[in-house]
Amino acid sequence: MSTAISIAGLGKRYLIGASRERAGTLRDAITNVAVAPVRRLRHAGSSTGHVTEHWALRDVSFDVASGQVIGVIGRNGAGKSTLLKILSRITEPTTGRVTLQGRVGSLLEVGTGFHPELSGRENIYLNGAILGMTRAEISRKFDDIVDFSEIAEFLDTPVKRYSTGMFVRLAFAVAAHLEPEILLVDEVLSVGDLGFQRKCLGQMEEIAGSGRTVMFVSHNMAAVRNLCTRVVEIDEGRVVADGPSDDIVQAYIARQMAMDGAVLHLPHPLGDPEELLVTAVRVVDEQGRTEGPFHSSEQLVVEIDVDVARENAAYQVGFDLLSGDGLIFRTWHTDGPPEEWPPLKLGRSTLRCRLPVGILNELRYGIAPRADVYSSHWLVHGDDAIWFDVVKDHKDSPFSWAWSPGALAPLLEWSSAGELKGESASASQGGLWTTPPAL
Repeated sequence: MSTAISIAGLGKRYLIGASRERAGTLRDAITNVAVAPVRRLRHAGSSTGHVTEHWALRDVSFDVASGQVIGVIGRNGAGKSTLLKILSRITEPTTGRVTLQGRVGSLLEVGTGFHPELSGRENIYLNGAILGMTRAEISRKFDDIVDFSEIAEFLDTPVKRYSTGMFVRLAFAVAAHLEPEILLVDEVLSVGDLGFQRKCLGQMEEIAGSGRTVMFVSHNMAAVRNLCTRVVEIDEGRVVADGPSDDIVQAYIARQMAMDGAVLHLPHPLGDPEELLVTAVRVVDEQGRTEGPFHSSEQLVVEIDVDVARENAAYQVGFDLLSGDGLIFRTWHTDGPPEEWPPLKLGRSTLRCRLPVGILNELRYGIAPRADVYSSHWLVHGDDAIWFDVVKDHKDSPFSWAWSPGALAPLLEWSSAGELKGESASASQGGLWTTPPAL
């Protein structure tokens, strides 16, 4: 089988603190030369001009066979996106080389190249050309792109009047109809609403099954497992694992589970300091303890500390409940009626979510915080998690064993036909998001 992508000794170095601005004109260049001695004197003896090296990638080597669908996983800052940018020729490597056999298409940041003053129709042709499609290709696929985007009635409206969701739909619709031999994908399945995400996933599955070579970077372990036959894990710029997708993903999750303690103190807050940051996550029982194991018969609360720099009604904060097999469920603080949403005001606050009493099994669970701007972009991807143990003690039946199959062990109501009682309005109060009273 031929090789589509060959990566040998790849490294990318960034200089932190270096001033590398280019002169825009001859006058700027002359001015920069003239004032350089003054700048050096001004910063002499200070740390302002200190330059440090950061290797985003170091000595990365692996090959990808033609027609293979390969996933790339790792924590934030591991170097995954840098790798795709080098393969896409957006940036150049510092060391090593890359050999690509075939036409390359990239789905890195959907919507790049859209012009706000042009209509949706005009931007389809503009964005398609930027992504490497010919005018004939765009015309041939035009109707399919419009149908996929579901915004036909707004096609001749300038995109500056589009909602965020409409913009994302059109951008992904154009990018998803590329037909390259090699396709590079970076977390594009996280855009849009849930229905559109499923549609995007279906399109990606179709691309992956068409015999094209696909490199897929994602924090969604379920999507990586479903789409990819092979997975490469990158950590601190180096390849640390390479093999069948199930084996690598399970080992990755197991290492995350091995982290002890039910408090996630983040050395670097997650998110965007210009918008919203998640600074800490805790699991707390009725006595306020954060050390497990916890009892399934007791009320458990997930607390997420957030720091809001700019108010936005579209913010969503939530978490994934995980087991060793992957996602159990996802919850957002905006799941209920709008009048019941806990407020996200400027500054620091804590969101609290009560887990339903008597639902967790005897198992090890993970809480992975998430945050986004609805139908626009992720702020926190959910690849950092805290793990805690639960002891099941909420079933009194003499037939009940200490362990039950499955990630959840809910105590459900049973009755004979016609005898089922109405559910109490105060039952469990599970999944309720609140903010604690101000101290």
